[in-house]
Amino acid sequence: MEKIVVGLLSFAGLVFLTGCECSKDDECSGGGKRGGASVVSDESLRDSAANFIANAGDRVFFAYDKSNVSQEAEATLGRQAEWLKNNSSKKVLIEGHCDTRGTREYNIGLGERRADAAAHYLINQGISGARVRTISYGKDRPIAVQGTNEEIHRMNRVAISVIE
Repeated sequence: MEKIVVGLLSFAGLVFLTGCECSKDDECSGGGKRGGASVVSDESLRDSAANFIANAGDRVFFAYDKSNVSQEAEATLGRQAEWLKNNSSKKVLIEGHCDTRGTREYNIGLGERRADAAAHYLINQGISGARVRTISYGKDRPIAVQGTNEEIHRMNRVAISVIE
């Protein structure tokens, strides 16, 4: 079930990436903001982002109130590192997210620790720190927004890698 949910989320992200043309300032043509990194109309970047999601996976999940990288996350981050090594002109933005529990301030810090943990893993795998940026959204930009059950919370405890 978890792989199906992750697959559906990745597919939804891919659909969003290809369906919204945004400028580098995150402004979507529809007047809204994309929740996360810039999506540009450059087709080669969209192709790269889709390839990254399909072949490496774009997200790693965390336990409640934790920022340590699990074995499952290590596997995904390892694939991301290999993809980045094979696509040396690409950079990555790692977004740290949290579930809705806790204060905004606490979750900004936790999201930062999650994004940093993923970034450090990539850097330790040989990816230049100059190619890796992080940002924390805490609980301000939830990935899954409907409901408050544990599955929804789990989907929001994530670091998402976005190709730039």
